[in-house]
Amino acid sequence: MDNLTDLPNSDGFFGEYGGKFVPETLMHALKELDEIYARLKNDPKFVEEIDQDLVQFVGRPSPLYFAKRLTDHYSGPQIWLKREDLNHTGAHKINNTVGQILLAKAMGKKRIIAETGAGQHGVATATVAARLGLECHIYMGAADVERQSLNVYRIKLLGAKVHAVDSGTATLKDALNEAMRDWVTNIEDTYYIIGSVTGPHPYPMIVRDFNAIVGRELRKQSIEQFMQYPDAIVACVGGGSNAMGIFYPFLEEPNVALIGVEAAGSGLASGKHAAPLNDGEPGILHGAKSYLMQDKNGQVVDTHSISAGLDYPGVGPEHSNLKDSGRANYIAVDDVEVLSSFHLVTKLEGIMPALETAHAFAALEHIAKNYKSNQHIVINVSGRGDKDINTVATMDGISLD
Repeated sequence: MDNLTDLPNSDGFFGEYGGKFVPETLMHALKELDEIYARLKNDPKFVEEIDQDLVQFVGRPSPLYFAKRLTDHYSGPQIWLKREDLNHTGAHKINNTVGQILLAKAMGKKRIIAETGAGQHGVATATVAARLGLECHIYMGAADVERQSLNVYRIKLLGAKVHAVDSGTATLKDALNEAMRDWVTNIEDTYYIIGSVTGPHPYPMIVRDFNAIVGRELRKQSIEQFMQYPDAIVACVGGGSNAMGIFYPFLEEPNVALIGVEAAGSGLASGKHAAPLNDGEPGILHGAKSYLMQDKNGQVVDTHSISAGLDYPGVGPEHSNLKDSGRANYIAVDDVEVLSSFHLVTKLEGIMPALETAHAFAALEHIAKNYKSNQHIVINVSGRGDKDINTVATMDGISLD
């Protein structure tokens, strides 16, 4: 078997997952993107421009923070937090958009589109588009527009247009469908900044590579701060970009456990969840083969999660391959556990995580007991929770009106 870090292959497959299952209209655009990325990713000027943006605009490196009270609470391993919530715009999404907007610029594209669930990718895309003065359109499920109203307003303030999508479940899957339709229609002047490690090749590779700055920083920071690599790295998984970003630089470190956490929603047994790696089968969605939530006829089924960013029936193809290879382990936590962890972390550490991120924290209830006091677990704090205040208040029976 190839080294995991050598993937995808030239056809865009991670093992049996990935590929380019798209209309002929998009094949040329994907080939053009693949070629320009292959040319630029090792170009010193391009790399220097991205690095400068990550430092001066995003605010990297993000700190690796020792969570003492959380560590004391679990009476087990040392718990550390990789603070992506401190990035400009409040999440890991900006790592990817600062890279992709430079690809769009190099390709001469004047119009930017993106899909978003929790709104963080929408905000990050609108941010970099505003910085370059480019027209920007964000597709967002109507249900997510309602539960993520703060981010919707942020996107509008940045000068982008928000398109509410009413079809299907009116969530992330449907937003991605509409963004794909826009791209096909406006292929000549439009660049699609996909927000996760999903979609047709080369997107899963590109998004992973731009987010891998998180894992590269962690390799250095962990040696500096506790003189070894982490014993385990934990990250939430929807499409999976924050997880792949922190996992990728550790794929060839067998002593580092990689733990992805999916959204069990109302419980795996209920069928009302968003956990394809735990309760799904391989299929094709949005241009790539991966694990999907689908019925016996292969039709994609509706999902449910308290978090808009994880409310998606598929997952990145690289995660699908990591599951099958056994290199990463994927568990699922339900909405009740997530809400409890949101409150716990907020009160113990003074850090309010996004509901997506709270899934990673909820995993500690399941895994902390498996580690000793001289071992180290790193949680990827993929985003901050300002955007989720209305959802949390509603779940707590509190009205903010």
